[in-house]
Amino acid sequence: MGRYVLRRLLQMVPVFVGATLLIFLMVNVMGDPVAGLCGERACDPATAAQLKREFGLDKPLWQQYLTYMGKVFTGDFGTAFNGQPVTELMATAFPVTVRLTVVAVLFEIAVGITLGVVTGLRRGRPVDTGVLLATLVVISVPTFVTGLLLQLLLGIKWQWIRPSVRGGTFDELIVPGLVLASVSLAYVTRLTRTSIAENKRSDYVRTAIAKGLPRHRVVTRHLLRNSLIPVVTFIGTDIGALMGGAIVTERIFNIHGVGYQLYQGILRQNTQTVVGFVTVLVLVFLVANLLVDLLYAVLDPRIRYA
Repeated sequence: MGRYVLRRLLQMVPVFVGATLLIFLMVNVMGDPVAGLCGERACDPATAAQLKREFGLDKPLWQQYLTYMGKVFTGDFGTAFNGQPVTELMATAFPVTVRLTVVAVLFEIAVGITLGVVTGLRRGRPVDTGVLLATLVVISVPTFVTGLLLQLLLGIKWQWIRPSVRGGTFDELIVPGLVLASVSLAYVTRLTRTSIAENKRSDYVRTAIAKGLPRHRVVTRHLLRNSLIPVVTFIGTDIGALMGGAIVTERIFNIHGVGYQLYQGILRQNTQTVVGFVTVLVLVFLVANLLVDLLYAVLDPRIRYA
């Protein structure tokens, strides 16, 4: 296990460097940060040259990237164009988005897996057909439509919730978390249903039933445990996607998290903010994938890591 973890950590290094390099090049080549600093009016040549020297934008891209990566490994993600360190923006944004992601993942696990088990065990029955139709509708409807609809009904018309999130506490993030998790929840339901339906016909399940084990033990200890491997894979990779894809949800409910900061950074062409936040999201993706791989051995004892 230790050698496998070490090997995976070493494999993460070139992936991290390649992903951050690609993001750095895309952000710096596709936009003009100086134009974003000057606002609607174009900068005069002298001001533009001074700003480029101040933020190191007059150097070649490869030198800018090496300088940036050298600072990253010391915990310095640069300074936003408003003079505020990017780490300060991260300190206020990431806790909110992490709480939002936790709520979304809990919805995926509690609701998605439960519905998947119920429909998988009752494949072809009315409850199975109803859930499949409901998940298909959820997948087909864009997230911003779901968010605006719930905000209109629950927040404005019925006044069950606040239309705009203020402090970002867990109770305020229940509805935004449901909106963020809606599409992934539908996929988790369908994936769990398929896996349960397939494994229900396996030999080990028939053997457990033949031994006279109670139904709940057959489902939880044998059937569900082996069926969760593809579901865990999806949820693990979805954690980073939820954090990075929270832009729409955070804009709808006015949540000042990672999505909000990324939106502001892209809107103002603030390269330091965008690259810094995306760099951390890349690390989240890599760590989540590593944890998912290690979790396989817990779910299936037959899996061994050399």
